[in-house]
Amino acid sequence: MFETAHSKLTICAMSAALTIGAHGVHGQTPAAPEQAPPVATFKSNVDLVRVAAVVRDQKGRFVQDLTIRDFEVTDGGQVRPISDFRQDVSGVSIALLFDVSGSMEGMFGHAREAATHVLSWLDVNEDEAGVFRFDTRLEESLPFTTGLRTLPPALAGVMPFGATSLFDAIARTAERVNVREGRRRAVVVFTDGSDNASRMTPAEVSSIASAIDVPVYIVGVVASIDNPSSQLSTGPEKSPLAGPLVDLANWTGGHVFVSSTPVERSLAARQIVEELRHQYLIAFESSGDAGWHQLAVRVRNNKKMVVRARSGYIAGHSRPNSL
Repeated sequence: MFETAHSKLTICAMSAALTIGAHGVHGQTPAAPEQAPPVATFKSNVDLVRVAAVVRDQKGRFVQDLTIRDFEVTDGGQVRPISDFRQDVSGVSIALLFDVSGSMEGMFGHAREAATHVLSWLDVNEDEAGVFRFDTRLEESLPFTTGLRTLPPALAGVMPFGATSLFDAIARTAERVNVREGRRRAVVVFTDGSDNASRMTPAEVSSIASAIDVPVYIVGVVASIDNPSSQLSTGPEKSPLAGPLVDLANWTGGHVFVSSTPVERSLAARQIVEELRHQYLIAFESSGDAGWHQLAVRVRNNKKMVVRARSGYIAGHSRPNSL
C-alpha cells in the first residue's frame, strides 16, 4: 500500500459490485454507470463543489466565449444554481506519473519523450509540474516546481522492473495534486496500461479522483502492433488501454490517448495542456443528502456542444476547493 502524507481518503465497502464495460479507446464517452463508483470519504467543513468543464463544438473545437448563463448543472437529475463561475484562472499544475514496472522495458524512453512534450507546452512563469514514478510503490522524483522544462536526471537511468500497481498509483497521485489550490490541475500518466498488483479497482480510483475534481489523462505508450487503432496491430486482443482505464479517465473528466509514434505523443501532450487552459471552473453548493451524487454539466439550448467534466461528487464530504 502506498504511503502519502496528504491522504485523508478512505475507501468504504460497497454492498454491490460495479460492472465496468469495455469501450474502444477512440469511441464515444461511455454512458454514466448504472451504479456509482464505491464511495471515498474525506473530511471537510466546506459545502462548495468545484467542477472543471471543457466544452467543444461538433467539430471538436474549443468553445471559449460561454458565460455562467450558458451552463446548467444537474445533481442527481436536479438542476443546481451555480454560485461561482470563472475561466480566467491562471496557472496549471500537472503531476507527471511514470510507470517504471517491468512491462515498460523498451517503452520508457518513449514515455520520457511524451512527458517532455507536455513540459514544453507549460508556461515557465505560471505553470508547475511534479514528477512521480511507480511500480508497486509510489515515489516522488521531483516536487512540484514552477518553470520546469526538463525531467530530473534520475529518470534517464531508470531500468523498468517489477510488478505494476497502476490504479493505486493514480489514486495516490491525485491526492497529492489536489492540494495545489488556485490552479487547473491534472494527473498525466505514462504507461502501457498493464496492472497486476493494485489493491484498488478502477472504480475506487475514479471515485477518489472525480470526487476531488482532478482529471486523469492516460498517455498509453505502446508499440504499433499493440495499438488497437494502428494498421499494424496484430489482432483482436483486448488492449489494457481500453475498458476500465477509459472509464476511469472519463469519470474524472480526463481522457485516454494511445501513442505509438513521436507525432502521436506530441499531439497528445499538446491536447492535454490545451484542454486544461480551456477549462471553465464552475462551483455550486452541495446537496444536503450524504453520499455519491451523479453530476451532469451541459450547455443550455445547444445539444451540439460536448461538455467533459467529472461524473459526480460526495455530498457532505467535499474537500474545500477555492476557485
